[in-house]
Amino acid sequence: MSETPRRPRRPAKPYRRPQKDPVRILAFDALRAVDERDAYANLVLPPLLRTAREKGDFDARDAALATELVYGTLRRQGTYDAIIADCVDRPLREVDPPVLDVLSLGAHQLLGTRIPTHAAVSATVELARAVLGDGRAKFVNAVLRKVARDDLDGWLEKVAPPYDEDPEDHLAVVHSHPRWVVSALWDSLGGPRAGIEELLAADNERPEVTLVARPGRTDPEELLREEAAVPGRWSPYAVRLTEGGEPGSVAAVREGRAGVQDEGSQLVALALAGAPLDGPDERWLDACAGPGGKAALLAALAAERGAFLLASEKQQHRAGLVAKALAGNPGPYQVLAADGTRPAWRPGSFDRVLVDVPCTGLGALRRRPEARWRRRPEDLANFAPLQRGLLRTALESVRVGGVVGYATCSPHLAETRAVVDDLLKQSPGAELIDARPLLPGVPALGDGPDVQLWPHLHGTDAMYLALLRRTA
Repeated sequence: MSETPRRPRRPAKPYRRPQKDPVRILAFDALRAVDERDAYANLVLPPLLRTAREKGDFDARDAALATELVYGTLRRQGTYDAIIADCVDRPLREVDPPVLDVLSLGAHQLLGTRIPTHAAVSATVELARAVLGDGRAKFVNAVLRKVARDDLDGWLEKVAPPYDEDPEDHLAVVHSHPRWVVSALWDSLGGPRAGIEELLAADNERPEVTLVARPGRTDPEELLREEAAVPGRWSPYAVRLTEGGEPGSVAAVREGRAGVQDEGSQLVALALAGAPLDGPDERWLDACAGPGGKAALLAALAAERGAFLLASEKQQHRAGLVAKALAGNPGPYQVLAADGTRPAWRPGSFDRVLVDVPCTGLGALRRRPEARWRRRPEDLANFAPLQRGLLRTALESVRVGGVVGYATCSPHLAETRAVVDDLLKQSPGAELIDARPLLPGVPALGDGPDVQLWPHLHGTDAMYLALLRRTA
């Protein structure tokens, strides 16, 4: 019998090395830093972008895309997790974190950008080959092809529970917030569904860069000469860069005559400085001054009146940031590394005191989107003793007739009104001042006397402010 001739083997295709896309590799590196080191994207991303530009790998469009990929992925992480979970055959916790980061980057390109479907899948698979290897790249490819079968609205109809059955869980999936955060924000905001949806949507929008012109050192007119610069909405010292931009390219920022500061933060400092006093107005204290934004504005305002500012910060490295922010201030000031609950000054030493206490940061989720996934309800209990202790010491530090501003970048009732109410119950020698007249022109400030700002109503971080006068 004659043997059947064998078909000649096709020559094996030569191995093709993955194409390294510097934009997506940088975005992946930033997400890994956030995940592995609990880093914040707004601290990790700028040096990565600076290094890429110095190497010549990036232009302005590359930097903009990398920034969108990082922040967009972090903001929508909860939504993308729900969608990806529907596309894999195992619990999401069993997917290696680096693989999940690549999948989330791919999901954002498919569902949250205008990148064409084919380009989004192929670019993400190439990223997976470069950073994960060919084996796991095949898994990424299979999952993303499932994700690409529908748009975001279609996926949300599938993975989000109906609003009528579970309103908070529905909003959590649709707007990518942990359920407990949705519940807390809704309690603080009050009102119907429309209000909370607007707030959650605002948390997922990229905030404008807001500058502050420090009085006596520059003026808003100088900053308004920058490209795409417009006046702030509420603060007379605020200038908004409507198209983003690099604040470090602004001469006044480089020289410390201006700074980057959310308008809500500016309003808190201005309200404290504008509160009416009985008696002298010579000594001011910022008791939790790091990293220095409010302290720099307070120091400039104090200098115009010939007043002295003491800026105290417990952590030495943050005290260094405060010193840098205040360098060149025309009036007298001092920066001190000290614990605000164990003051290095005598009671009753100051006329005005600001205490911007450490908190969960739920009011700054636009700027630090990863914080929503990092925080836990039990964090509230951990912060509570410190917040109460700092406010108590602040009240002891101001003279009779002086004013204390209690501020926090969180709208959670446990970190705002509950802290102030507890102090007033324990300290009969203090009274609340109506803070609303000290924010002229700002609408929707509620019933007072304290003030809660909101991203969707005011375009600011969700800053809280209560002003207290010491009466005895």
